[in-house]
Order: sequence, then C-alpha cells, then structure tokens
Amino acid sequence: MALPHAGGWPSAFRSWWQVLPEDVECVVAQLPGRGARINEPLVNRVEPMVDALVRGLAELEPLPYAVIGHSFGSVLGYELTRALEEKGLPPTVLAVSARQPPCFPSEPPFAHLRTDEELLEHLMDMGGMAPGLMHRADLVGPSLRAIRADLEAMETYVRPRSGTRVPILALGAVDDPVVIGDRMHLWTLETSGGFDHRTFTGGHFYLYTPANAAAVAALLLPSDAAAPFPAAPPQAPPGLHAGHR
Repeated sequence: MALPHAGGWPSAFRSWWQVLPEDVECVVAQLPGRGARINEPLVNRVEPMVDALVRGLAELEPLPYAVIGHSFGSVLGYELTRALEEKGLPPTVLAVSARQPPCFPSEPPFAHLRTDEELLEHLMDMGGMAPGLMHRADLVGPSLRAIRADLEAMETYVRPRSGTRVPILALGAVDDPVVIGDRMHLWTLETSGGFDHRTFTGGHFYLYTPANAAAVAALLLPSDAAAPFPAAPPQAPPGLHAGHR
C-alpha cells in the first residue's frame, strides 16, 4: 500500500510500477480532490482519511503486504498501520519516507496558511513544482487546494498515545531541504518492533526516481516470498489505484 506526498496523485508512484516484480501489485491511495476523485470534497484531517483507506483495503484479498508513505504519506501510513493492526491485519513492515517522526510535531508558521504565491514558492524550493507553472492558476489551482488540505491534515496531526508493533523502515535523502535528516532515526520511538534507517541520494522527492524506487522496493520485498503488497482486484476499490506496468 503506497501513500504519496501532499497533493500527490497515484501516478507519483509510476516508477514503482516499472521496477516491481510481475507478481507484486502496487496499490496507491487516491485521496479526494485529485485524479478520478477530483470533484469530491477535500478532507483536511488525518483520521477520516485513514478510516476511508481502511474500508477500501478491507475489500482486497488478505495477502501479506507492506505500507510505504512519502512525506505526508508517512503520517497516513503510520496511522493506517496502527488502524490495521487493531483489526488484526498488520502489514509486514511500515516504510516512512521524508517526514520527521510524530515526536516532532509541526510548528508555526504553518505551510497550509501561506498564500498561494508563498505556497508555490515553497513547492518550487522543494522541487515539487515546475517554475513555469508559477503563473498558471488554471493548471495549479486544483493541485494547490489538494496540497493545502493535506498540509493542514499533517500540520494539525497529534502524536498518538501508543505506537505500533510493526517494524519500521525510515527512509531519507541527503539533500532533502525540508527534513532534518538526524531526526529520521527517532522513528524507532514509534515502534516496539524492528527498526532500520536508510539514506539515499537526491532531494525531497528522491523516492520516485527509478533507481531509488528499485532499491527501496528490494528492502520491502521478502527474499523468500513474492508479494508483501496487497494484490489488487481488476478494479481497485474507491480511494485506491492499482498500478500496472
């Protein structure tokens, strides 16, 4: 189960569809306000997003799977893992990428309160928006609204009282301008299970390059089994998107 960055569409994980083995399915969350759900009302809190994802995953065949979240997706992935664990359906591993652990809550000034121009500049500094789109309100407007809703959900998120027993793999990049790299190893505080921490080359969106996607996928795939990700039916449930090569 893959969860993209703030405002991210399932296509963010297109590089993963190319590097995963044929018997592994990459199921990506498709949140309201983007992609096929572009006309649905946005959600700006973590809890209802996770509740909807749990309902969608309940429709999939119960096979071994992993959860990976990038940036804001790491927050969703952590809470989704906790929710699924409570239902007796924990993933084999939770991979959290490019997001500091919940023991470091977001602090003002909050990104979701910035003006559109300020938010666009922030996204360009992160490498998440092409400079040529700066003055294309017709193109970036819907994306900005989704990004702002996700950022609000992330920045209002409060660390839960208890963590998870699922092993956590914390992932980061050496040139990420957003995340303080030394904090990533503190994800170990959020699990009583195993823990590992890996750093890769690249910036904030390093996870989506084919080389890094292949390297991280290899860490998530068990050596003696084919598919830790859930296999999707021919049509993924609402809110999920099944990626194919």
